[in-house]
Amino acid sequence: MDTAGHTSIDPAEVERFSAMAAEWWDPTGKFKPLHLFNPVRLGFIRDEAARRFGRDISQPRPFEGMRLLDIGCGGGLLCEPMTRLGFAVTGVDASERNIGVARAHAEQQGLDIDYRADTAEALLLQGEPPFDVVLNMEVIEHVADPERFLKDCVKLLRPGGMMIVATLNRTLKAHALAVVGAEYVLRWLPPGTHDWKKFIKPVEILRFLHGEPVSIAGPFGVSYDPLSGRWAPSRDTGVNYMMTVDRLQ
Repeated sequence: MDTAGHTSIDPAEVERFSAMAAEWWDPTGKFKPLHLFNPVRLGFIRDEAARRFGRDISQPRPFEGMRLLDIGCGGGLLCEPMTRLGFAVTGVDASERNIGVARAHAEQQGLDIDYRADTAEALLLQGEPPFDVVLNMEVIEHVADPERFLKDCVKLLRPGGMMIVATLNRTLKAHALAVVGAEYVLRWLPPGTHDWKKFIKPVEILRFLHGEPVSIAGPFGVSYDPLSGRWAPSRDTGVNYMMTVDRLQ
């Protein structure tokens, strides 16, 4: 595949998250929404991977012997628990500062994680061996070319492997809650963190991957309960949702 001269990276988005890098592991800081969101997405990843690969999640390290790639890993909020579940984890982010924070925190925790300041395109050019699981979590709405990005991520999966995509739906409800509410009313995120026009509808993910050797399930909704302060699986896909992409044999 020729990816020379092409990148899905949006430099403005990389700079925006680099500026907040030092706060990745502060549960009350600018990444508080991700800390709140983490339990529901971790449960979804664990359960879907166990389903796909027939692993017993009652075991202490059920995914021992499997490789996982977290694209756009940020400070490592998913990489560390995935490592504890037994995966050999590679975390990739376009921001050098994010990778520096992630690497330092993993070392403090005594975790061996392969962190790289890199991109999906670069991994393909480098001939990276394919992964069992690719995580594409809250990333696609920040890239410049979401279709190419998704296709590159599929190429990083081994036959029989699985990708999980989590993103925001381009609906009026998402604009009201994820942009106006989260950024300007509740101040959960700095204003300008999200561009509603770059949110992705589930049907667009299906269209982007049409013709690729994959089977796609979802969308699966997740919703926030302000009374409990928790996220939970939901039938409502109008704001946040996840989809699974299984690469065919």
